[in-house]
Amino acid sequence: MTAGHMLKPEGEDSHSADNIMIRLARALFHTTDRYDGDKLFTVENGKRVMTPMLLVMAAIGGTDILFALDSIPAIFGLTTSVYIVFTATVFSLLGLRQLYFLIDGLLDRLIYLSYGLAAILGFIGVKLILHALHENNVPFINNGDPVGVVEISTTVSLSVIVGVLLVTVVASLLSPRGRAQQAVSSLRHLADHYLDIDYEADEGVRAASYQRLVEEERRVKALPEKYRRHIREEQKLLDLIARAHAVHDERVRARAENPAEPDPA
Repeated sequence: MTAGHMLKPEGEDSHSADNIMIRLARALFHTTDRYDGDKLFTVENGKRVMTPMLLVMAAIGGTDILFALDSIPAIFGLTTSVYIVFTATVFSLLGLRQLYFLIDGLLDRLIYLSYGLAAILGFIGVKLILHALHENNVPFINNGDPVGVVEISTTVSLSVIVGVLLVTVVASLLSPRGRAQQAVSSLRHLADHYLDIDYEADEGVRAASYQRLVEEERRVKALPEKYRRHIREEQKLLDLIARAHAVHDERVRARAENPAEPDPA
């Protein structure tokens, strides 16, 4: 079922952070959409309310729990050792979130990753069903006796998983659509970076950042229409770029009006 779900096209709300933990927190506590520094609670209209900072922590915790529950069946596809299943889940919770930040840029290129993961999950599902039949003790299946089916070994399982991931990565890296998606992601990142540059930053740093932004924007605009149609949240990206250009124009005007003073931008 999970494999089939991964093959479905992503909707506009596919990346929504409004998961079950967020909905539960909003239902149980008074919440606000306004941040108050790094405080977890604040006072609004005379009432003590929960800030989005605590909701973010609840979302992360809920994601970790769901990830742990979701990964256990996948681990059982390779081994039934309770010790290995437990330690693998613990270490994945400790390390994978940090790994996500490291490979975030690369994931923008892996446009076929969902197909590869769907194939792996489908394969593991079949392996688990065959293993269950081989060890069968359910009375209404073959009178409770094991069913003579072929079992998939751990070596074959690992080979299939590694092979599918390798093919997925290579196909994504060689795909023109993958390169186009990386250009769009790079443009979004450069726009965010330029807007985050402090007003006290060196003028050369700001100029270089803006030049990279302009070059990447030109590159994205030159993409064929068939690739531009797949840009996620295109309007938000356009608004982000427009803000970056507006900030740049404001800084240029400030320098022109105060040429003798230190650059206020």
